[in-house]
Amino acid sequence: MAWNQPGGGNDNKDPWGSGGRNGQQGPPDLDEVLGKLQGKLSAMFGGKGAGSGNDDSSSSGGNMGFAGLGIVAVVLLVGWGLLGIYIVEPAEEAVVTRFGELNRTEGPGPHWAPYGIDGVQLVNVQLVRSADVGFRNLAGQGSVESESLMLTKDENIVDLQFAVQYRVKSAADFLFNVREPDETLRQATESAVREIVGKQTMDSVLTEGRSAVAEVARRAIQIILDRYGTGLLVMSVNMQQAQPPEPVQAAFADAVKAREDEERTKNLARAYAADIVPKARGEANAIRQQAFAYKERVVAAAEGETSRFLRILAEYQKAPEITRQRIYIETVESVLANTSKVMLDVEGGNNLTYLPLDKLMDSSRSSRNSSTGTKTNETVSSEGSSNIDELRRNRGGGNQRGRSR
Repeated sequence: MAWNQPGGGNDNKDPWGSGGRNGQQGPPDLDEVLGKLQGKLSAMFGGKGAGSGNDDSSSSGGNMGFAGLGIVAVVLLVGWGLLGIYIVEPAEEAVVTRFGELNRTEGPGPHWAPYGIDGVQLVNVQLVRSADVGFRNLAGQGSVESESLMLTKDENIVDLQFAVQYRVKSAADFLFNVREPDETLRQATESAVREIVGKQTMDSVLTEGRSAVAEVARRAIQIILDRYGTGLLVMSVNMQQAQPPEPVQAAFADAVKAREDEERTKNLARAYAADIVPKARGEANAIRQQAFAYKERVVAAAEGETSRFLRILAEYQKAPEITRQRIYIETVESVLANTSKVMLDVEGGNNLTYLPLDKLMDSSRSSRNSSTGTKTNETVSSEGSSNIDELRRNRGGGNQRGRSR
């Protein structure tokens, strides 16, 4: 049977320890509960508790009140001290402010700062951050023409996009010297790059000068950031894109193609020149050497002929008739030595005998080869030569006889 049912055997008492009104069971009154709690707190902090009427109980309640205040104060003090403990990670740096003013910076490790008096801000100084200039890596947002279009020295417009990587080198300067360090870095990058591009030509910026522009821009950006005291360190500046503006890209592509064709034609011409010029120089040197050799040969032959003529002239002046006869004989001998025909002048006769030695030698050679097959062409030639020598000797003797007459 339930406790609040009649005849339940609980002497008509409720579970809160008080009887109900008019003998009825019910919950305690809220005012009564609050009154009891107030009485207990008053007794703890030195007041008079409800229903206490002597001095001893009052003095003991006062002692208990002071002890309770001490305990509460200690608990509050310990809790306040624990709230001031903070830990700085190895990659972080803590900036401590006292009543909003910069006080100090702390390195990695556990530290303590009075809670409510000092404020702590943790900054990751090892994190490499990135800032985009001329474009944004966001959904639905690409090129930013107000940042990317720049004027060159030759009054052309180029579209440049940069990505700057940096990190925090001074957490205090990063938090307190400038309001928006990231935006300051982006504006400093745009300003430095515009200054550098304004001193370069369009071809230089788009071709071989890209790396130079990025390096010079990195140094210029760091100088600007140090001047403003942003506490940032630029790690690298990367040129993501360098091209002419979109409306003129087709014309620029044609110009680039024409320039490449020009360069290719020049290379072909240089290759042809490198091939033909050495050959022409070699041929020219060969002709000069041949001309020099011909000159030396002709001069030497002329000098030899001159010397021979002078010697013959000296002999002619001594014996003109003998020298004349000798020259004649040598001339005839040199002429007849190259022919296989012999002419005989018979002394005392008017007939000139013609002896075809070439045909005689051919017939004799063929007959001998057919009969014996042992004689060679050298034997026939030696025999023909001996016959010619004999004829010359006979003619020489006839001439000497004619001269003696």
